[in-house]
Amino acid sequence: MTQRMWHNKEIKDRYDVVIIGGGAHGLATAYYLAVNHGITNVAVLEQKFIGYGGSGRNTAILRSNYRTEEGIKFYDQALKLYEDLAQDLDFNLMFSQMGHFTLAHSTASMQAQTTRAAYNQACGVDSYVLEPKEIKEMLPEIDITDHPRYPIHGALYHPPGGIIRHDAVVWAYARACDRAGIHIHQLTKMEDIIMTDGKVTGVVTNRGKINCGMLVSCVAGWSSGICEQVGVKLALVTHPLQALVTTAYKPWLHHVVVSSTLHIYLSQTDRGELVCGNGIDHYPHYGMRSTLSFLEGYAAHVLELFPILHNVSVQRAWAGLCDMTPDYSPIISLIDEVQNFIVNCGWGTWGFKASPASGWNTAEMVATGRTPALIEPFRHDRYIKNRLVGEKAAASVGN
Repeated sequence: MTQRMWHNKEIKDRYDVVIIGGGAHGLATAYYLAVNHGITNVAVLEQKFIGYGGSGRNTAILRSNYRTEEGIKFYDQALKLYEDLAQDLDFNLMFSQMGHFTLAHSTASMQAQTTRAAYNQACGVDSYVLEPKEIKEMLPEIDITDHPRYPIHGALYHPPGGIIRHDAVVWAYARACDRAGIHIHQLTKMEDIIMTDGKVTGVVTNRGKINCGMLVSCVAGWSSGICEQVGVKLALVTHPLQALVTTAYKPWLHHVVVSSTLHIYLSQTDRGELVCGNGIDHYPHYGMRSTLSFLEGYAAHVLELFPILHNVSVQRAWAGLCDMTPDYSPIISLIDEVQNFIVNCGWGTWGFKASPASGWNTAEMVATGRTPALIEPFRHDRYIKNRLVGEKAAASVGN
């Protein structure tokens, strides 16, 4: 008899914790509330279906080779959690640490990659710089000549980086939450937040009112709208990020390849498809459809690196919403002005790779009422206090 991954349950009048957003961040928070802190009277509200948002629309690249000490340590925790996640959740996540290249196309870019490598190594993360000939040995199909408009000068190589099956991660977290007794409510839209004397005490949904002891917002590009309901203005701008997947080919690309200069990245799945992404759209909006200009621009740039792809067919293309902060670092924070409310957002183009660490630390914040030291730098008020965590240099396609 076939078992359901998770069950549709009746909504209770009250939960200890209500989490808005049924993506990887919201589900990871719920999961770690249960396994780390024994808190299971939790509801996850998703206005569409599990994994509908960024968790189901990303290119599933994992890495921890960031630029700041705060970013490196945080994403390294996430990567280490990913390494054991399939065993922890008892689900094949198709995790492959195939190695991650960040290409450099100028002397300045090489200097930046050298600096990143030094920061990574100082924080115990495996990253180092490669010369073009070394890149060619590992990526035989890449063009390292001076023919392209932006010749390759070298690369930052990050061996632990790789890819994972993003929808499997979401399904596995949801199944584990369900087995722990957490309620997952799909097609449940949060319409209003109930406030009493400066405290969040509940939410109004399209299925009725729910009382709660703590409210956690994990809605990525929609975070500004949620926070406006409690009188909090966030330093966020939402841009779509477009991506595409090709038809399947015999495996030939055995590493993740990124070029921040060309604003492209690509990897190959176990099924043989090439998963390809671009930079964010240049103007903010909430559109989630791909455009011809994206396909044209991506094709032109990727052929400079891999001329062998001239006859590759695109199977489908899409866009997902990215909540961009001024310093390209996330916001995971209690809100001083509003009690019983936590916001988890600002992930930009690099949110899925953070999911386990995001959930782990958000759950600790919910359970203890204190901000863990690892995410203290990511408070929402750092922009007012001039304590930015500048990760633009390591945002790959974001700069």
